[in-house]
Amino acid sequence: MWQEFKEFATRGNALDLAVGVIIGAAFTPIVATLVDNIIMPVIGYITAGIDFSTLSLVPVEGIEIKYGLFLNAIVQFLLTAIALFFLIKGINTLRKPQPRPEPGPPQSEIYLKEIRDALVKAK
Repeated sequence: MWQEFKEFATRGNALDLAVGVIIGAAFTPIVATLVDNIIMPVIGYITAGIDFSTLSLVPVEGIEIKYGLFLNAIVQFLLTAIALFFLIKGINTLRKPQPRPEPGPPQSEIYLKEIRDALVKAK
């Protein structure tokens, strides 16, 4: 069981996922600041001064639905995804491509060649 866990943990996909999660967590404050202090004020200016973080509905007395915060979260998610995409794309271009081994002939073809060679020798 330990050997299986070791193989799983050191497999390339598991390591890539771990790196993605760690980098994503590290980017969260950067992206949050970018969205809250740069992008959303520009969008608010374009939309006649609307501050998205304060947008809300009060359908029932005492209950407030803050959909503006949800819009901010969507923008943060999209920016995080774009940043990670470009980061991983850059890392992948730096990696050297692994040479693929040339595929050999199928086993059935090898058997047929052996039979042919045996028949030629028998003549």
